[in-house]
Amino acid sequence: MSMEATYADFSVSPARLANADVRHEDGRFAGSHLALGAGGSVTMEFEVEDPEDIPQATLTVTALVSKLGPEPGYAPVDVLLQGEALAEGLTVPGGGDLPQDNVFAVPGHLLKAGTNTLEIRSSAKARSMFWLYRITLDPVAQRGRSERVRTAEAARDSVFTYRTERRSAHASPSRSWQAAPRLLFHIDRDEHSLPAQLSWKGDDGTETAISFQSNMSDFHGVHRAADGTAYEYRGRLTGRWPYSEGMPNAPVSGSHHLHRFRTEEGWGGDWHRSHELRLLVDDGGPAPAERVTWRDQRGNSGVAVLHTLSNEVEATDVEASGEFEEAGEIAENLIEDSRDKWLAGDDVALLDFTLARPAAITSYTLTSANDFAERDPRDWTLLGSHDGDVWTPLDVRIGERFTDRFETREFFLRPRAGVPAFRHYRLDITRNSGGTETQLTGVRFIEAPSGKGFTGYYQRYNEGPIGYRGTPVPSVPAALPAPRLASDLDAAVESLTETAQTLAALAARLRGN
Repeated sequence: MSMEATYADFSVSPARLANADVRHEDGRFAGSHLALGAGGSVTMEFEVEDPEDIPQATLTVTALVSKLGPEPGYAPVDVLLQGEALAEGLTVPGGGDLPQDNVFAVPGHLLKAGTNTLEIRSSAKARSMFWLYRITLDPVAQRGRSERVRTAEAARDSVFTYRTERRSAHASPSRSWQAAPRLLFHIDRDEHSLPAQLSWKGDDGTETAISFQSNMSDFHGVHRAADGTAYEYRGRLTGRWPYSEGMPNAPVSGSHHLHRFRTEEGWGGDWHRSHELRLLVDDGGPAPAERVTWRDQRGNSGVAVLHTLSNEVEATDVEASGEFEEAGEIAENLIEDSRDKWLAGDDVALLDFTLARPAAITSYTLTSANDFAERDPRDWTLLGSHDGDVWTPLDVRIGERFTDRFETREFFLRPRAGVPAFRHYRLDITRNSGGTETQLTGVRFIEAPSGKGFTGYYQRYNEGPIGYRGTPVPSVPAALPAPRLASDLDAAVESLTETAQTLAALAARLRGN
């Protein structure tokens, strides 16, 4: 490669640099940019290996001019490479809030092998400050490469903590801000982009929405408490570091914790595996977030609504005391994903289910069929068995009713300690709702909830929204540290040795007798 990714990022101090050395005169770091006064300058030196491979380069100077009171500012600059002007008296728009990208074509003949020098000089006639945010330089064939590298490096430190403050909405400007709990968050789809906006809703009804400075140094937003009181909300960065397993440097309060999801994106009529999503929002309150919405600095956005996953256990086989085989209304339909029903020609029935694996179920669902409510089960007993021969009663229902066709009702077993994991389950229907036949459309068996999943959408910049969903990443038990493992093995060997010696002594004594 004839030229490495080249940039100077002045949104942090010291500046982030790649293939660059920087110095400045009459300038100072101002929180998210380098501020140059009249006559100030920035000099960036960078290396080029082989300029013959670069017929033209693209230089981007991201900058803004400060206001002059209520009026737009004035701070023209000269841009020079090897002392030759690329622009003279350039007037960057002033008075706005967003920095402007100023793009220049750099003729290849101005580049040289070895060290090259770029200068940006603020005019001595400037009446306001020239705010310089970043400089990037790329061969024209690789335009945007340095910016992508810069944003990826900036996004590497993706765990953030902020000192926060609130004050009542519509309060006078003189009303003092009150300290609020610190904010800790981490959101990462492995796309190497920093968040621009973030909002979340707690499961107690609290809601918060914030927007960040481009360098993540500050945020401003709104917060609504559970009682409906609205506040202005702001924060200043106090800590930032890369994600690591368990995030040992990031204490999390109360019921908040990091979520790691396996995700899928829905497009083209099917679901497709996507990057892992890591999600944590801890605002110091007692309620965990149940909905998180974000937009990153590339313009991508997403929503994740968290919910408890039911852990359905697949039934692989079912046998019934009776079924209407001629019409296809058989027991097998009960475990299929369809609206086909099972019908038995009696007002009582037995259904024996075999699960794919033993499971200690905590609930089960029954789905009524398409017609004739008098065929619905009303009284039944659910039983479990290890071998299909000896049955243990688990749940008894009397006088149950379905109020609609294809209605799914969930029935929870009474919590009790030491519930066995049965492979076989029997539904013993002892009375229906008055008909001479009995029917159902579906039966499902559910274990204890398996954690939090999410559903939502994702939208890449300049594209339409697509489906987005996730399930928890299985936790992996931590490996026993090697020193501890070694000491445990040593202790076990010592114990076995002592036992062997004791047994040998006892055997010798017995032989002597």
